Amino acid sequence: MTPTPDPLDAKFAALADPTRRAILARLTEGEASVNELAEPFDMSLPAVSKHLKVLEKAGLISRGREAQWRPARLEPMALKSVFEWIEHYRRYWDKSFDRLEDYLRNVQKGKDDGKRN
Repeated sequence: MTPTPDPLDAKFAALADPTRRAILARLTEGEASVNELAEPFDMSLPAVSKHLKVLEKAGLISRGREAQWRPARLEPMALKSVFEWIEHYRRYWDKSFDRLEDYLRNVQKGKDDGKRN
């Protein structure tokens, strides 16, 4: 039995590429065509189209169809699961840094009793 792919895996794989992150950043300004998205990159239109397919498969963008124009648009709610996963670890690191700050404050005051939390 093959395990069901985790949608979060596809999102992180799509976000791992700097070109795809740049495309997403551009789409925060509004929908755009492949030609418009390709402008800042030194790559072919088929290469940009491949990046768009990865983003679309991950659910991060959607593609419309208006006559010959196929605009890409950001699907911001698709990033919610990524944000929630990252937020869990952000809270962990915040707590860790708070503990470190307390420890360092005690060391500076000369109250280090050798105990670690």
